[in-house]
Amino acid sequence: MPLPNCPKCSSEYTYEDRDLLVCPECGHEWPANGESAEGEGARVVKDANGNILNDGDSITVIKDLKVKGSSSVIKIGTKVKNIRLIDGDHDIDCKIDGFGAMKLKSEFVKKI
Repeated sequence: MPLPNCPKCSSEYTYEDRDLLVCPECGHEWPANGESAEGEGARVVKDANGNILNDGDSITVIKDLKVKGSSSVIKIGTKVKNIRLIDGDHDIDCKIDGFGAMKLKSEFVKKI
């Protein structure tokens, strides 16, 4: 059975690696079990209380957070508006008044 072409770059040189299909040209990986590639982006980010977060939500910090490379602290109760969800360990990208652009972990915030 021939392997499908890459859904990102349409390369025919895909190969199987355990339970993933991999494209050597663009580096894209997707499940080999027949799930659609659109399902990959459906990552759910939840706050400390289990509420689902979305782009544009407002949140509150639930714990004093040290700012790396600085002696300042983001205090508990700090409100952040218009968040953006990103991939990675720190899954919230936002701007905090008085601090600037920051990346936060969803486990330290709650949805307003």
